[in-house]
Amino acid sequence: MTEDELLFVGDDWAQDHHDVELMDAAGCRLSKARLPEGVAGIERLYVMIGMELGEDSKAEAVIGIEADRGPWVQALIAAGCTVCAVNPLQASRYRERLAVSGAKSDAADAHMLADMVRTDSHQLRPISGDSADAEAVKVVTRAHETLIWERTRTTQRLRHALLGYFPAALEAFDDLDAPDTLELLVKAPDPVVAAKLTATQIGAALKRARRRSILDKTSKIQAVLRAKHLSQPPAVSGSTSSALSRPRICRWRRLSCWPSAWILPHCVTWRAVPDATTPPRSEDCSGKP
Repeated sequence: MTEDELLFVGDDWAQDHHDVELMDAAGCRLSKARLPEGVAGIERLYVMIGMELGEDSKAEAVIGIEADRGPWVQALIAAGCTVCAVNPLQASRYRERLAVSGAKSDAADAHMLADMVRTDSHQLRPISGDSADAEAVKVVTRAHETLIWERTRTTQRLRHALLGYFPAALEAFDDLDAPDTLELLVKAPDPVVAAKLTATQIGAALKRARRRSILDKTSKIQAVLRAKHLSQPPAVSGSTSSALSRPRICRWRRLSCWPSAWILPHCVTWRAVPDATTPPRSEDCSGKP
């Protein structure tokens, strides 16, 4: 298909509207409009494209948009359009080629996107029209990835907070997002209470987490928690431990379990995975299942 048989469309989308511009192969603007989000807007875009292409034309519409998913994008693909997802960073760099003033508007971005797919479409990857099951896998995978990122971010915040008032915990526990660690932090969120933990309490938490060499690990953890360490004044230690209150650490416990225990069984393709389980039932903050 030659360039003369292509219609280039730039679509700058916002939460409630789309600024679109239609451009021919020579770079001339054919039409532009601001369309509402939803069925009414997509139908008007179909009409605009149809008026430029004609009913019996074999020409194809190539659309540039800074999104690769969503009902609007899927509707364009279903209509037979070639949709090129443009990374916002790519769009920003291309915008600098057209103007150096730094001025930015929705209409100008729509023009920029249309011109970008006209001149650089060979550098962009068209969005493939995947099946519903494939789209479901993408959604669940992205949710799984987001939960892992959130778990990592939350664990780093916990590490930073403990470093400020309870450094012994970082020495005693190798893995801060492990179930036994979080259970013991619920029971003993400050150095004074942690030093009073008995071997039975520590061993029970390790046993529930299915740890090996429970006796050795129990002795090590108890010795570290009861050893002398630099500490904060009681007022500072108490206020900081309040920030690591039981409800918050309970949230960390659930977050550390959900990526593997909740996401997998919700994916239609992965329902047959033998290790998939149901979402963890809620637990009280005492650590008892």
